[in-house]
Amino acid sequence: MEALPPTLTSASEQPPLYDGTTRLYMSYVCPYAQRAWITRNYKGLQEKIKLVPMNMADKPGWYKEVYPNNQVPSLEHNKRVIGESLDLIKYIDSNFDGPKLTITDDPERQRFAEELLGYSDAFNRAFLDALRSEGAMTTEAVAALDKIDSALLKFDDGPFFLGQLNLVDIAYAPFIEGFQIFFAGMKNCDITQGRVHIQKFIEEMNKIDACTQTKQDPQVLLALTKKKFGI
Repeated sequence: MEALPPTLTSASEQPPLYDGTTRLYMSYVCPYAQRAWITRNYKGLQEKIKLVPMNMADKPGWYKEVYPNNQVPSLEHNKRVIGESLDLIKYIDSNFDGPKLTITDDPERQRFAEELLGYSDAFNRAFLDALRSEGAMTTEAVAALDKIDSALLKFDDGPFFLGQLNLVDIAYAPFIEGFQIFFAGMKNCDITQGRVHIQKFIEEMNKIDACTQTKQDPQVLLALTKKKFGI
């Protein structure tokens, strides 16, 4: 098991910039950063990409100089810093050694992957809106779940979105599991109930070390989310 570095705060010094080290600026509790963290782990890049975890509620002032968007994740590589989690997981897959997570030899699966990656923001928005709503679920969130459950059926040669593990699974897993925790804790609602394909997907993702190595205490995540929502 990798020894994880301590979380940096506003009082922490900045690591040297552009000294040849590849750094993933991230937060242990951010699902967007978790996407990049899982990709790094699955490709076996623990020695090549150094984690720089930060407390986003008390983040270092110098980070805005490193990455002007001031969000995580971002990656320092080859004397530049790039961000946006979906772009980043594609970048890590394309520019580093390790098992490939992009399907390039099947145009149908490739098209479906791009469609699902393009839908992920709308999926997350539907659930964040539902968390803020008064009822347990919204029509939009139910439709989003149905779409994802159906998507897991499209290819039957494995339990993942395109059959075998790929970037689409890594893009969705932190959010599906996170929303499962938040809806159970805040709405007393199991979002996976009756959706066997989503249940199987979660079960299979939890068998992958690269994914489980990034998991955090559900109660900590729930408490942070409640605080963010003013509950």
